[in-house]
Amino acid sequence: SVVPLRRGKSLRQSLQEHGLLQHYLKQHPYNPATKYFATSASAEPLQNYMDVSMYFGTISIGSPAQEFTVIFDTGSSNLWVPSVYCSSPACTNHNRFNPADSSTYVGTNDSVEIAYGTGSMTGILGYDTVTVANIEVLNQIFGLAETEPGDFFYYMPFDGILGLAFPSIASSGATPVFDNMMKEGLVAQDLFSVYLSGNGESGSFVLFGGIDSSYTTNGISWIPLSAETYWQITMDSVSIGGQVVACSAGCQAIVDTGTSLLAVPNSALNNLLSAFGASSNGQISCEAVSSLPDVVFYLNGQGFPVPPSAYVLNGYCSLAFQGMNIPTESGELWILGDVFIREYYVIFNRANNMVGLSPLS
Repeated sequence: SVVPLRRGKSLRQSLQEHGLLQHYLKQHPYNPATKYFATSASAEPLQNYMDVSMYFGTISIGSPAQEFTVIFDTGSSNLWVPSVYCSSPACTNHNRFNPADSSTYVGTNDSVEIAYGTGSMTGILGYDTVTVANIEVLNQIFGLAETEPGDFFYYMPFDGILGLAFPSIASSGATPVFDNMMKEGLVAQDLFSVYLSGNGESGSFVLFGGIDSSYTTNGISWIPLSAETYWQITMDSVSIGGQVVACSAGCQAIVDTGTSLLAVPNSALNNLLSAFGASSNGQISCEAVSSLPDVVFYLNGQGFPVPPSAYVLNGYCSLAFQGMNIPTESGELWILGDVFIREYYVIFNRANNMVGLSPLS
């Protein structure tokens, strides 16, 4: 069952169109690590984050169906959408779920709070039928947002988020959608796969329960998970032009469709920038772009290259790497976001807890 994904405008485009860009940048420090370590309160200024656009698709909730646009996020585990109980500005300009209009809705008194790099969502939990592609998941628990963070969600072209990571990191112990798909026997295989197309092309999708063999002609490399939390794997090293520039003693990486860029520990960012000859804010001379080498991520003993056409943001001559503050006891953590995923057809396999990567070029 395929959910087609479309790609929205970047936050920078939306804010520029509304004349709000400078104000927003001043007001909003951003740390991508917040999503993975709720306690890391340190803030990074928003840089490249502004230039990325998200991939989202449509689901429906309730009987009769109420439609929502969501990000299919392998870096979180909860499903939530705005609700009629929410009066935050971010809710008022998006679709809001109305439980009174659904004959299959069952309410609870349980609350939910989820922290993202841009603020938190708070709300209540309820159960209803959730339809994804043509799969009807009965009694799916989800969050009905009552408050949404700041302006960030206001300018986003999606209503909510559908998390595809493991139950162990779900807020309030809510069972994730894909776990219910497996439990209710709604998928042919206990896996889903993701294809994200490049520069403005259409064709992106999430396929639940299957692998589309037309995207695996270059073979699939399977990488075992190192934790069943996020889609987390061990990375051996990161090299540029044959030289190891980061993660030299090994580190952890998370494959995250809900993060647009490549998020790296601040400690590694400076090495990377100097290896590229970039300025401290990731800018690079536009002439230099054509001669840049691939960045190679070594996973399970094998190299997975990402070319400059992927890691230099289109039209801005800036690198798609963003730094994040990570608590030292967590070791070195990298987030392989859409910039990486666009280069590979990615299979998220729950049957044997592996990530499969098939090069697209």
